[in-house]
Amino acid sequence: MQVTANGLRLEVEDSGGAGEPVLLLMGLGGQLIHWPPQITAPLAAAGYRVIRIDNRDAGLSQYLTELGRPNLAWHGLRLALGGRPKPPYTLADMAQDTIGVLDALGVARAHVVGMSMGGMIAQRMAIGWPERVGSLVSIMSSSGARGLPGLQPQVLKVLLAKPRSRDREAVIRYYLDFFRVVGSPTHPVPEAELRPFIEATIDRAYHPVGNLRQLAAVMADTGRAAELARISAPTLVLHGRDDPFVPLACGQDTARRIRGARFEAIDHMAHLLEPAVCDRLQPRLLAFLREHPLHASPVAKA
Repeated sequence: MQVTANGLRLEVEDSGGAGEPVLLLMGLGGQLIHWPPQITAPLAAAGYRVIRIDNRDAGLSQYLTELGRPNLAWHGLRLALGGRPKPPYTLADMAQDTIGVLDALGVARAHVVGMSMGGMIAQRMAIGWPERVGSLVSIMSSSGARGLPGLQPQVLKVLLAKPRSRDREAVIRYYLDFFRVVGSPTHPVPEAELRPFIEATIDRAYHPVGNLRQLAAVMADTGRAAELARISAPTLVLHGRDDPFVPLACGQDTARRIRGARFEAIDHMAHLLEPAVCDRLQPRLLAFLREHPLHASPVAKA
């Protein structure tokens, strides 16, 4: 279904029910269908109300084409020179979107779980709207602090080879290569399983310029690291030891900056949620949510 949130049309899937709501936020260019059933099904079976959304500029949510194509090279240069580029929109804007989704669904308070860029949005929610975030789980994400290690050369090489045309087979081949370099080195998903997943993704929505606007928002959010100390929600930071896209040090830095945060490094996990990785991650997620029920007293907004 679609809801209007923060003035935008956003696609939402809501399992419904009276259980504690768990809001799942996907990463850069990701879609709500990218949350694997190995994550969502156990949450629903445990009685949680599972809410997934397509972020702005992704999936079936509204595309902000009027904002144009950002010049990421210029953004990178500004950052390298110590400046702060102005993106088409910010991660705080995207956090406001998610608050609007909760409003539209009548949800006063939720557990918020974010993956990669989704973890950054979740952090922004916990900073700006602490009374709405009962607990925070940041998965394979980062604080955005300057000086942290970036993506590894093999990932950059694949990213730079992204097809300029919309030729279907070229796009599929690109994503097969991308998932190969960012996936678990010990639990790779066979191409025969990846290909239908990629085809379903492309058929549902393919909007590469939207990915660039999202990336511009990520690049510009350099002030978030200093604000993480304001987060008062119970926080779990999960990160793969083998992540070549957002290296392990980024998760460690996130946890260090959030008072009382728990950090857990996951063996054999990189930057994908393969079934074998979910088997390691899901028990930790469920245990944390049970440890921090939403009926605990809400925190006053800072």
